Amino acid sequence: MKVLFLSASTGGGHTKAAEALMEVMKIRQPGFTGQVVDTLKHISPMIDKLVVGTYLKTVKNTPRIYGKFYKLSETGDNIKDLSKTFNKLMAVKLVDFINEYDPSVIVCTHPFPLQMLSSLKQKGIVTIPVIGIVTDFSNHLFWKLDSVDAFIVAHEYIKNDMIKAGMPGEKIHTLGIPVSQTFLQKNDRFQLTQELGLKNKLTMLVMGGSLGFGEFRDVFDSLLKCDRDIQIIAVAGHNKKLEKELKVMADGSLKDIKILGYTNRISDLMDVSDFIITKPGGVTISEALVKKLPILIMSPIPGQEERNARFLTIAGAAVHIFRNEDLDSLFCQVLDNPLRLRHMREMAEYLAKPHASEAIADLIEYMSGQRNILLAKSGFPSLPLSFKPSSLT
Repeated sequence: MKVLFLSASTGGGHTKAAEALMEVMKIRQPGFTGQVVDTLKHISPMIDKLVVGTYLKTVKNTPRIYGKFYKLSETGDNIKDLSKTFNKLMAVKLVDFINEYDPSVIVCTHPFPLQMLSSLKQKGIVTIPVIGIVTDFSNHLFWKLDSVDAFIVAHEYIKNDMIKAGMPGEKIHTLGIPVSQTFLQKNDRFQLTQELGLKNKLTMLVMGGSLGFGEFRDVFDSLLKCDRDIQIIAVAGHNKKLEKELKVMADGSLKDIKILGYTNRISDLMDVSDFIITKPGGVTISEALVKKLPILIMSPIPGQEERNARFLTIAGAAVHIFRNEDLDSLFCQVLDNPLRLRHMREMAEYLAKPHASEAIADLIEYMSGQRNILLAKSGFPSLPLSFKPSSLT
């Protein structure tokens, strides 16, 4: 089997979700072939720099403006139509690559490539099954695409929201957001602390997303002033400037502190932590839920991350820190309330879908098999939708 994964680099979560699926597919099928492609960068590095660069600058420097555009893209047709028109124009640049690669299934973890593939399928240029994976805990009308064969969402309420928006329920599967298989492992905490040069004590993991955005410095400063005897692990992501600033801030502190840049050991860091403070990106949150970590949310990007934060706080798995000066009191309220702490862990376990990658792999294999059968019979695939993932039964 050969699968093409199409993503976009607006943050690290979309690509991580694709890589998690690649990982599990390789384990399941020794002869599996797959490729994760940064779609806009593949089409044109210059266009990628313009589109993604503008997005990243906007969410970093003027997040409220981004939030307004996000809302307008749902309530007004202009922005939504502009996005679809742009992606239709970009879609033709994928045709030769798709034909040459000839995948059994195409999986999109970002709405941009999904809009491109929907346009190509609508015109009959591409007949390969296409799956869209929503990597947030909310819906957006960008995902409302008639020609996509299947959608993966994190929760039943997202499916219901999509159905209300006019999308066919039989195409929507509540299988979860894929995470790496490493997050399913629970390693010995004491051994990990020794290996990582940490102490085995009350530990707070602080993450700002793969790009290190948000009011990270203020949150870190609040933790340095926290009355409780805590160990702090701060992950600055790719933001080298932030990493250096945190090290300067930590100099002279009596607290036990570990400051890291980008790391592939997030699973291990979660295993040695008691709490996580993070931006509510869909993949990072899914990883924390699998680890049953109580979540303190900071600096959500207006739009999808604000909706993620709302979902998690209503469910009881997270506390949203609206003001940095409230961090100490909110943290202590949770820490000193065993019932609330237990409830947060229980809700994390309830919301988690640790086997999402396996379940989605079931769907990929099913759609690939159905395509082969239908191609042999008629030469044109029209997929039946009676799929039930064996990984969840």
